[in-house]
Amino acid sequence: MPDKKINCLAVDDEPPALDVLKKYISSVQALELVGTCSDAVEALNFIRQRSVDLIFLDIQMPQILGTDFLRTLKKPPKVIFTTAFRKFAIEGFELDAVDYLLKPISFERFLKAVNKVMDASLNGTLSVDVEPQKQGIENYIYLRSDRKMIKVALEDILYIESIKDYIKVIATTGTVITKQSISSIEETLPKEMFIRIHRSYIVSVNKIESYNQELIWIAKQELPISRMYRHEVSRFLQMK
Repeated sequence: MPDKKINCLAVDDEPPALDVLKKYISSVQALELVGTCSDAVEALNFIRQRSVDLIFLDIQMPQILGTDFLRTLKKPPKVIFTTAFRKFAIEGFELDAVDYLLKPISFERFLKAVNKVMDASLNGTLSVDVEPQKQGIENYIYLRSDRKMIKVALEDILYIESIKDYIKVIATTGTVITKQSISSIEETLPKEMFIRIHRSYIVSVNKIESYNQELIWIAKQELPISRMYRHEVSRFLQMK
């Protein structure tokens, strides 16, 4: 672990998103959360008064975009962008951002991004205080729906269905529909808990009631296994 901790600032106009970042940062010994801000103007005032090594910066915020805010800084700290919109990725990397995290952010993906900061500046590795699962981290995701972020426990999810530009997350507690690609949410889900069985379906492994070469049954629903994923699904389930 490095002698000096990395001073982090989290900037996001959505309180649930800030809560996720605060939990993730607190679980990594090398990181120190020195502040949170709800917009870029507040963030600018903060970094003028405090030393900040790394900003977790939301892009779509009121008053000014996170990308535009970064351009105003003459000597910006290292930046990891956080956003629900993949379309900003190219612009983020053009601004020399360390990484680009697509919401909902998994703890595993968060660690991968912060390790890039460590490799670039401190040549160290991250140390985690406790296992994320025991601290309540990485066992849920937030989904944007009806202008708010909805918390969904991973253990409650039955399966996820893609419907054009939207996904439908079917859980034991209800169904949430959000504008997001199935591939982007697949990247955030723990691979030991979920598996892609079709271009339109991801299923929770623990919720599978029965299966054959072509179909999986979950909560009395019959879901197709496409030919593209058939071998991988069969191999994965046989190992369980």
